[in-house]
Amino acid sequence: MLDRKFIIENPDLVQQNCSHRNVTVDVAGLVACERQRRAKLTEVQELNRQANEVSKTIGKAKDAQEREARKEQGRRLREQKEVAQSEHDSLEAMIVELQASIPNMTHPDAPIGGDDGANREIRRGRTEPPVFDFEPLDHVTLCEQLDLLDLEGGARTTGHGFYFLRNEAVLLELALQRYALEVLLPEGFTPTITPDMARDEIVAGTGYIPRGPETQIYSIEDSELSLIATAEITLGGLLAGQTLDAQQLPIKLCGISHCYRTEAGAHGRATRGIYRVHQFTKVEMFVFTQPDQSDAMLEHLCELECRIFDGLGIPYRVVDTATGDLGGPAYRKYDLEAWMPGRGDGGEFGEVTSTSNCTDYQARRLNARFKRPGEKGTHFVHTLNGTAVAVSRALIAILENYQQADGSVIIPEVLRPWVGKERIAPRTN
Repeated sequence: MLDRKFIIENPDLVQQNCSHRNVTVDVAGLVACERQRRAKLTEVQELNRQANEVSKTIGKAKDAQEREARKEQGRRLREQKEVAQSEHDSLEAMIVELQASIPNMTHPDAPIGGDDGANREIRRGRTEPPVFDFEPLDHVTLCEQLDLLDLEGGARTTGHGFYFLRNEAVLLELALQRYALEVLLPEGFTPTITPDMARDEIVAGTGYIPRGPETQIYSIEDSELSLIATAEITLGGLLAGQTLDAQQLPIKLCGISHCYRTEAGAHGRATRGIYRVHQFTKVEMFVFTQPDQSDAMLEHLCELECRIFDGLGIPYRVVDTATGDLGGPAYRKYDLEAWMPGRGDGGEFGEVTSTSNCTDYQARRLNARFKRPGEKGTHFVHTLNGTAVAVSRALIAILENYQQADGSVIIPEVLRPWVGKERIAPRTN
């Protein structure tokens, strides 16, 4: 969340940022509540002081009647203090709720706009979109012909939005995970396989809504656990409540996990196949840095995502995400959108990875800090996250870009050592 002092001192700036990000928050109301809270805190302290002063005089009373009167005066003061404390605590809870709903500030270079239509393209990959001399198929049709995907089985066993991968699609999923690690490990990332669940306080700490009508999170009934939407949640939670030495930063982690998302309200052609599903596997990058390192680290994470998809030979573009399309914790976010020939009429770009600098927004909620040698006090770390590979969408991009006229699909060269073949051929009965 944003620093409360910053909000109080810059209400107009914060309100304007909320407007740019399509978030309705009463910043002026928060400022007013804070003034009331401070006044109420002063009242609590004064009543407590008076009660203590009266308590000190009880033993000096001349007689029992005066002693009882002073005791009664002390009781009244403490009752008044308790009422004032309760009012203070209610104001504090209201402020915290409002404060938590305010999004991060936005990088001054991020494009201002209401939705992804205002995203600004900043670069393209090394590979050009393929030119086919045949009518390209979408990934669903390709998977049906190559026996790579069972959507009906997933719906039958679990529900719409779940699926079985089959045959070479399984090998491709595992190969993509291994390939991502091959890129990340030499860059100093520590590989992890994270839990698929996290405490609700950790989910909320990273900026997701664990419960309620607007959540995209699957929660576990009769528990304080939820299924994670991304390993960003578990990796970010690793340092909750911890204080590091500055020399330990940056800490670079990559986490392999399943991801679970309700995708409430999702509809349209993007729901066909495995582009928007309720469960998928992802390799996530997560970094803890000092504040002056985070801007450069965002560029580094974006470069790594580009390197992964250049290595796969997938055409893509990178966009600087507009204010209205930013998630609450993100200060700046880049999306990498792969070219998908089977999407739309004649092909479209579709998001396959993103990387975000969340500055100290998540760290404040998680209380993740660091200290510098020779300095008093601590500072909040900055956190960044980036998708190395979201397997389901990477599979779409591979299948649709590498399809051949005979119905086969070429395996990208970098994945062949793990898949064990160069091509997925149509099956013969």
